Amino acid sequence: MNIEWAPLRVPMNRRLQTLVTAFFTYTFFTLPISSCLAVAILLYYGEMFVRSLLLIYFVIIYLDYKRNYGIMEGNGWLFYRGIRRYRDYFPVELVKTAELPPNKNYIIASFPHGILGTGTCINMSLDIGNWLSQFPHVRPKIATLDHHFKTPFLRDILRWWGMVSVSKESLAYLLSKSNDPKHKDNRDGFTSNAVAVLVGGAKEAMDSHPGQYILTLKDRKGFVKMAIRTGSSIVPSLSFGEVDIFDQVSNPPDSSLRRFQNVVKKFTGISPLLPKGRGIFNYNYGILPHRRRIVQVVGSPIDVTKCDTPDPEYVDKIHGQVIRALEKMFDEYKEKYAPNSKQTKLIIQ
Repeated sequence: MNIEWAPLRVPMNRRLQTLVTAFFTYTFFTLPISSCLAVAILLYYGEMFVRSLLLIYFVIIYLDYKRNYGIMEGNGWLFYRGIRRYRDYFPVELVKTAELPPNKNYIIASFPHGILGTGTCINMSLDIGNWLSQFPHVRPKIATLDHHFKTPFLRDILRWWGMVSVSKESLAYLLSKSNDPKHKDNRDGFTSNAVAVLVGGAKEAMDSHPGQYILTLKDRKGFVKMAIRTGSSIVPSLSFGEVDIFDQVSNPPDSSLRRFQNVVKKFTGISPLLPKGRGIFNYNYGILPHRRRIVQVVGSPIDVTKCDTPDPEYVDKIHGQVIRALEKMFDEYKEKYAPNSKQTKLIIQ
């Protein structure tokens, strides 16, 4: 077991990038469990006053979710999201291929999921400066698991980061918002919502290995139906390099590990991945992502005709357009942004 240690003399800026990345990585991996653990400790060891505060907090969570599905209006906590060292660690880039007029709402169909969806998360949640400069007046959001927004502490951090629930009700709430500049919801100057949905989800994450762009899409049509019901355009998005920042323990479809992951995913919505990355002081062991470039390419919007009850044939038609758009984007940009592009293929399953 040969460990490749990081050199002692590393520029301070790179050290800081590694520390910030370590913070976010460990936070993403441990936050759901640590949030539940914190609640359990406070309930068990806390005095009556602490328990009363928790009870009030639970009621607030319940009422807030009933009111607007836990969505924080606006762009979240921009101060916290302005940390650029996390972006610069990889680095993460954003490539615009078409305009997104701020007179409508959008579903950003983002692929691949990777282990954490890092590229999309940085561009549309943690550090949205590049997004706002390229798509002015379009408010970016990322949709994640619904039960996260019913979990104390976790839901507040995700809200501060500008994330929203991926539930049908939450998406419909956001994508049905007015695009009128004079509407009260648009007093911040933003007249459009662009909600990124990592369509492949936990299933696609299990197929994430360096150099393998395996997308879970053929049977995923819910986002198309939502777009049609709300009249939102679908914008295909490909993050080149997303699958390269982590590897994971081998889990072929017929392996015991994959069967275990499928069982856990069925009951929790989360696939228990075993990521393989680097460490803070070494380059080949740990769960930190590798320093590898991620380029999120945002495609052209696919317009749909609004209908409350989408026709299956029309859903299939739009779904096919999304698949063809992704294939075209991959072929057009892989030589420029994908390492070992000649050996890299796109598989849609």
